[in-house]
Amino acid sequence: MRPLLLLALLALGALPGLAKPPAPPRLLSQTGLYAAPGVVAARNLAYAPQYPLWTDGAAKARWIHLPAAIDGRDEVGWVFPVGTKAWKEFAFGGRKVETRLLWKTGPATWIFASYAWNEAQTDAVLVPEGGLPDAAEVAPGLRHAIPSRSDCRDCHGQEQVEILGFTALQLSPDRDPGALHSEPLRPGLITLKDLVARGLLQGARPDLLARPPRIAGDPPTRSALGYLQANCATCHRADRPIPGLELDLRPAHALRTALAPGSFPVPNQPESRILSPGHPERSALLHRMGSRDPIAQMPPLGTVRVDQAAVDHVRRWIAELPLQPSH
Repeated sequence: MRPLLLLALLALGALPGLAKPPAPPRLLSQTGLYAAPGVVAARNLAYAPQYPLWTDGAAKARWIHLPAAIDGRDEVGWVFPVGTKAWKEFAFGGRKVETRLLWKTGPATWIFASYAWNEAQTDAVLVPEGGLPDAAEVAPGLRHAIPSRSDCRDCHGQEQVEILGFTALQLSPDRDPGALHSEPLRPGLITLKDLVARGLLQGARPDLLARPPRIAGDPPTRSALGYLQANCATCHRADRPIPGLELDLRPAHALRTALAPGSFPVPNQPESRILSPGHPERSALLHRMGSRDPIAQMPPLGTVRVDQAAVDHVRRWIAELPLQPSH
């Protein structure tokens, strides 16, 4: 095929799978979230994950549009239908600051877009691909930055994109009462039960509702591992390996893989490990959660403040973990 003809066909979208995906709308009001100014369209379903991602104390609201059923055969890797849209709104001090959009436009194609709310709080404008620094003050001298699209892909995945807060575990009706920063399951927020009742989840195991997903362990362990799942395991997991670090912080693997020395020793703690049961002071995981030094901070993106409630909980949990036998 001649180069000029190929370019023309690509521009027209005449070659399936090769056409350039559509650009995100310029305004949030054009994405399909709202039926009228300030009124979310009824086709969009509100939800709240039981283990939310912490973002400098932002208040969040979330919606999803599902044009067809989710393929739920893989409980930890749902496949969403083409046309799926998911929105997450961030507010600080009672004011909306940004809304992020994930939009599945093809079998393996997703659009990532962030929108910054205007001063009048009437609409939000598409943020440049590189993000927007200094979007809002979250504490004296500390500012929230709207991430770049590449940052969004780093967390949600490059090839197998995930809607991180919309999973079987996150929507389980067996909600963890001790989950950190969780929202009450108020009327109108959907769960697994609602998805099944609406025919929006197909192929899942037959006993999904009788035995909904649940993190195993005593209450402190359940909530600590749930927090790590939402805030750390998006990167620290076996299918997204970090070179030189065999660490998987998903609940079923965290207590096994995090006992290694790791590549980041705690300063002045020669016996430190990623997680040192009975010894919070030797645990690099806790040290990095409590740091906002750019070299040490974890998670490395999305926060400028320390989540002190989580640090305190994880410190108590590590202190109470049974000591490991010496080798």
